[in-house]
Amino acid sequence: MEQKKLTPYLSRTGAWALALGTSVGWGSLVITANTYLSQAGPLGSVLGLMIGAVIMIVISRCYHYLINCFPDCGGAYSYARDAFGYDQGFLVAWFLMLTYLAMLWANATAIPLFARYFIGDVFRFGRMYSLFGYDVYLGEALISVAAVVLIALLCCMDRKITSYIMIGLAAVISVVITAVFIVSLFGGGGSAAPYLIPDTGALRQILHIAVISPWAFIGFENISHSTEEFKFKRKKSFGILTAAVISATALYAFIIMLSVSAFPPQYATWLEYIADLGNLSGIEALPAFYAAGHYLGQPGITALTAALAALILTSLIGNIIALSRLFCAMARDGILPKRFAETNSHGVPHRAVILIACLSAVIPFVGRTAIGWIVDVTTLGATLIYGFVSASAARLARTRGDTADRRLGIVGLAVMTGFMLYLLIPNLFTTGSMETESYFLFVVWAVLGFIYFRVTLRRDGEKRFGKSIIVWIALLSLILFVSLVWMNRSMIEATTDAMKHVQSHYLASGIAVDEGGFITAELSALRTTNARSVIVVVALFALSLGVLLNNYALMSRRAQESESQLSAARDAINRDQLTGVKSKHAWSEKEQEADRMIQSGAADEFSVAVCDINGLKYVNDTFGHKAGDDYIRSAAMLICEIFAHSPVYRIGGDEFVVWLSGRDFASRGDLISELDRRSVGNISSGGVVVSVGVSDWKKGEDADLHAVFVRADAAMYKRKQELKALGAKTRE
Repeated sequence: MEQKKLTPYLSRTGAWALALGTSVGWGSLVITANTYLSQAGPLGSVLGLMIGAVIMIVISRCYHYLINCFPDCGGAYSYARDAFGYDQGFLVAWFLMLTYLAMLWANATAIPLFARYFIGDVFRFGRMYSLFGYDVYLGEALISVAAVVLIALLCCMDRKITSYIMIGLAAVISVVITAVFIVSLFGGGGSAAPYLIPDTGALRQILHIAVISPWAFIGFENISHSTEEFKFKRKKSFGILTAAVISATALYAFIIMLSVSAFPPQYATWLEYIADLGNLSGIEALPAFYAAGHYLGQPGITALTAALAALILTSLIGNIIALSRLFCAMARDGILPKRFAETNSHGVPHRAVILIACLSAVIPFVGRTAIGWIVDVTTLGATLIYGFVSASAARLARTRGDTADRRLGIVGLAVMTGFMLYLLIPNLFTTGSMETESYFLFVVWAVLGFIYFRVTLRRDGEKRFGKSIIVWIALLSLILFVSLVWMNRSMIEATTDAMKHVQSHYLASGIAVDEGGFITAELSALRTTNARSVIVVVALFALSLGVLLNNYALMSRRAQESESQLSAARDAINRDQLTGVKSKHAWSEKEQEADRMIQSGAADEFSVAVCDINGLKYVNDTFGHKAGDDYIRSAAMLICEIFAHSPVYRIGGDEFVVWLSGRDFASRGDLISELDRRSVGNISSGGVVVSVGVSDWKKGEDADLHAVFVRADAAMYKRKQELKALGAKTRE
């Protein structure tokens, strides 16, 4: 087992199935239609989703641009890290992790609900307790855990088999839902009127669905985590992402229209039917299934049941694949222990998959109510992530001069910022898209992120994290803001509950206490007052934060001016003037730093590669020292090209040393082989020949860096003799 690049296996069809299968799950067939219909009706829901799809296509373009610029696993985490820095990358990874975990947990715990609807209370045994009003049964919890474990085992097997399964399941989903919808068009069902929710503005309804649409599409970007595994050209990614978004939108629209096309005869309209779903059970409690039974009888219900099972399975598989590749990228950079980047014989980061299964094992025991609150947070999480992806694309496009992609990135960032404000300021634009508890959970997760970042800083031997105070000020501001919203919502709910209790008390005594709607009007006024208070506090806080950041920027510029002067002096000492790589003095400083880390026990795994130029004396004696200097520069260029992510030092006339950590450490065998291959080829062509030897630091055995260097130097001289036997020039 070793850390290395993930090998290609994923076809274009497999990538489409992965993107579609992850973005649609249990909620698309059972929850989404009901929720959307109750908030915007069929017309408002479909139009809102279409607007959301257009926005997601803009986000898809940003993903496409970044996939082609950064062909690594990790998706949005890798993009934020490379575009802005490791701190921003950590922030994105933290919320990306919650988003995928929440969708995984939601679909895993949907399996007992699936069973309740279609095979009865088979798994409702061993009642343990009631949590937040939800009865938790041992049987239902165990079946959810078993499903996650089995899918995790599947994801650890041959990746091609998993891909074929995803393609088959995505085909079942697409064909069945489309076919049942087409049948409903000619089935003579009931009227779809009213097309919008009465007494609410049409534009507000459509806008509300558009704003929460990122939740509907979460997972379409899954393939960005598997970029290293593409068997097709990366330039095809935009077409695949767009196809997945359009497919998902069509399926959502079909389900919504199917759900209002038929309803039980005791209801005059679909609106009455949807409003009474909480009092129904079985197939009648699932509008899409009731409609399928209305048009096709039991075969229609069976077909849609197969599609629902496929939706759950594709979501489980897709989210585990995305999470495992994200964890792999985080492990490569030291956010997670390095072992989670290891791959098995099938090329799967199996330890990351096992970690996902372990994190998910306890979740079914907290009940669906709490999981629903966690899933609500993903709306905020997705908006934050897509905003960072847009910003990353805009920033990179600006540096590369790609105007069109820069503009699309700015548009995506602006839209996601607007969505975030809409979601975070209830009672200003809307009555709130999330439960009050979801705001609290968002704050808790963010605080846990602060704590885990401290753990990451402690073991960050490369000192890559902790360089951007701005990102943490911004996160702290967001925590304070969301906490304020949570307090506001809690106070409103507490007041509303108190008024209801007062009314109930007096009504029980036969006294009417709200004639003319006085209490209702007062509660409405209270909500408005609280909303205005939130806006004022937020505005004042934003102003103070703006001044703080402006002052910080001024101080930073002054510090940078002073630092640049010191840096120029240090650079003259630490930079080799002939080759541009680091100098012998810089290596001495690195050696002292490494020795301190080793002695304190804080050192991470690393290797040292010692390189020596073959035949420099021959070139100097035969062609002159100017040719010799050119030969040294060519050697430096070759070494830097091979070890693109590692610092290179020139420590002698013809001797270089490379410090290998991170991704170059993980692929050191391939890099050494590539340098050897190029050198052997240069023997006959007359190019530069470099002998190289490498040695790993042995924890518990090597007391300092010098011991590692000595082994690498010995290996280098051995290779030098081997190259001499092949015809390479040496000092002799």
